[in-house]
Amino acid sequence: HMYFSLKDEKAQVRCALFRNDRIWLREQPVEGAAVILRGKVSLYAARGDFQVIVDYIEPAGEGELRRRFEQLKTKLERQGLFDPIHKRPIPEIPITVGIITSASGAALRDILSTLQRRFPVTDVILFPVSVQGSSAVDDIVRAFRRVAQGPVCDSVILARGGGSLEDLWAFNEEAVVRAIRRCPSPVVTGVGHETDVTLADFAADIRAATPTAAAEAVSPDCGELLAEVGQFRSRARLAVQRALREHSQQLDVSTGRLQHPLERITSRWHFLLNRQTRLSSLWGAAIHRAERNLNQAVQALQLSSPTRRVMASKMQHADLADRIIRLGVKLTVRPNEKVMAELDRLRLLNPINTLGRGYAIVRDAQDGSILTRASTVAAGDSIEAQLHHGWLKGTVVETGGDPATPKDKA
Repeated sequence: HMYFSLKDEKAQVRCALFRNDRIWLREQPVEGAAVILRGKVSLYAARGDFQVIVDYIEPAGEGELRRRFEQLKTKLERQGLFDPIHKRPIPEIPITVGIITSASGAALRDILSTLQRRFPVTDVILFPVSVQGSSAVDDIVRAFRRVAQGPVCDSVILARGGGSLEDLWAFNEEAVVRAIRRCPSPVVTGVGHETDVTLADFAADIRAATPTAAAEAVSPDCGELLAEVGQFRSRARLAVQRALREHSQQLDVSTGRLQHPLERITSRWHFLLNRQTRLSSLWGAAIHRAERNLNQAVQALQLSSPTRRVMASKMQHADLADRIIRLGVKLTVRPNEKVMAELDRLRLLNPINTLGRGYAIVRDAQDGSILTRASTVAAGDSIEAQLHHGWLKGTVVETGGDPATPKDKA
């Protein structure tokens, strides 16, 4: 509790300020100070004296400042300077943070220690100013002008420690409010304590209760960021593994659908053999029918007695036999010729037979890719050559004959 006397030139009265009300005062009363107080008059029976039970007290000049505060607030509100539509978001990952505060105040130490703890990679640009007194307003306005003209800041902190309304009055001046709104970077204020509210707080993009809270508002927690990165990495790893499994399954299906050239040749060979078998069957059936017809004709001749008919029948039979023979030869030779022609075509398509004529298949020794242009290798590269019988391995000495530019070797 606090007990004191309130007096002027003519009179005095005893006062009592109890602890429950005293703890809410922004500034504690000091001896000799002119104050304005509010309370209830009571009678102290032990002495028979009147006393005032005080529940609120402030410096005498603070009432006028509060009136000016409310008038200027109303004016600037009407002009739209405090409209939430003007509020800008704070970048999540700050590269550079500007600080407008006293170079020797505790607020700067709190801000720097908080930034170092939460996000130490952030660059800091200090714009030192007076935060109290007659030069404070001009210093703060010039500092915001330097922010606009200098290196780009992702965000700007305007801060100072606690104090009375008079101590903080520089942050209630119209020039400071307009400088905040003109600032190209988002502004975070951390002026005084939780109960201290200034017009600069209304104009700022974010109002923080203290300088430390302002530093926290502009900086991410590196521990939380690392945890998020770890989660993203785990999710990315799972996504890649899932994609690899899916593509591997698709590759297996596609591989099963592809036919090797040797399989295509074998399939074509079986097709031709089947045709040859069918042709042989047709030829045998034709011969059988011809023999049957011949036997029937012979029997008919044997049953006929006239010589002319016998001779005519013999000639007819001989001609028929000749036609049958020619037909048999035709049915036998042509299919075989067609089969042999198809076999010759298959042999021409066989890459191994091509190698037998002196050609070779040259591959890059590193990745096994087939080389078709001299520009895809350079001197010193290792190559492999597959021959008709065996293979060779060598080193490129020189390239030429290809208009393309040779590849660069790392």
